[in-house]
Order: sequence, then C-alpha cells, then structure tokens
Amino acid sequence: MTKHGGLTWRVAVAILLGASVLLSAPALAARVEAADANPVAGLKDANVAFDITAGDAGRVLNILNTIDETRESFIKQGITPHFVLAFRGPATLLTQTDVSRLKPEERETASKVAAKLKELRGAAGIERLDQCSIAMRGQKVDKAQVNPDVTIVENGWITLVGYQAKGYAYIAP
Repeated sequence: MTKHGGLTWRVAVAILLGASVLLSAPALAARVEAADANPVAGLKDANVAFDITAGDAGRVLNILNTIDETRESFIKQGITPHFVLAFRGPATLLTQTDVSRLKPEERETASKVAAKLKELRGAAGIERLDQCSIAMRGQKVDKAQVNPDVTIVENGWITLVGYQAKGYAYIAP
C-alpha cells in the first residue's frame, strides 16, 4: 500500500469522509428542520384518524399526550386540527371505567388515561373519541362501563375506512 505522510490512502479517505460528514451535519440538520416544516406549508386543516390499539396504560397515556402535543403544534402553526381517536383491541380496557379489570400496577396510570380522555374530549380539534363495539365484545367490556367521553361505534374498521375515504390521514401509533 502506498503511504502518504505516514497514513495509508484508506485511512486518509476515511478521515476525509468523516470530516465531510461532521462539516455537513449543520446543513443536514437544517434540511431535516426544513423537511419537517415544508409538508404542512399552506395547509389549513389537518384531518387525522388515530388507530389506538395498545393495551399498556403507560403506552396509551404516552400516545394521548403525543396526540395532544401534535394538536397544539398544528394550532400554533395556524392549522386547524380535526382529530379522531379510534380505540380497538386491548386499548378497549383503557376506555372503560372498571379499573378492577386492570393489573394493580396499571390502575393509577389508567386513571390518568381517563383524565386525559376527558381533557381531550373538550379540546379544540378533537372531533371524536370512538370505541369499537367488536373490540368491546372481545375484551368483555359492557357498554355501561365505557367512559362517557367515548362514543361507541359498531365497527371501528368501518369507521376508520370512512374517515380515510373522507381524506383523513391514518396513523397507528
């Protein structure tokens, strides 16, 4: 191998490539920031249907908080959010009021989920909180146990198809 100044040409190339990556990092960060802002440029409304299926109370609380942060961010950017939160599968247990069906260690977080649902139900940009009745049957949740801030729908998949057909973006967090 040919050496130049004590370095092999491969080491020299690796150093040059590493330096170019480091020097271009600010430019990459600016491009990421621009790419994040650019897709919503000129947008007046943000129609989104969130398909929430997680059964862990902490995960659902995190999802709800992130949805709320996203809603607030759209509003700050002058974009009107139109959000639908659809609950299915194991998430069904977290839209009910009977915490005795949850693991003892999840009950405190489940009460935070219930409080967040109440908060979201009254928040600007939240159109609906939907609970699939098929999932209720699968999780053995009685209609009387469903949080009053949540609307029971016959079939969550049909509801999600309807929203997508109306131009709502589908997000499955």
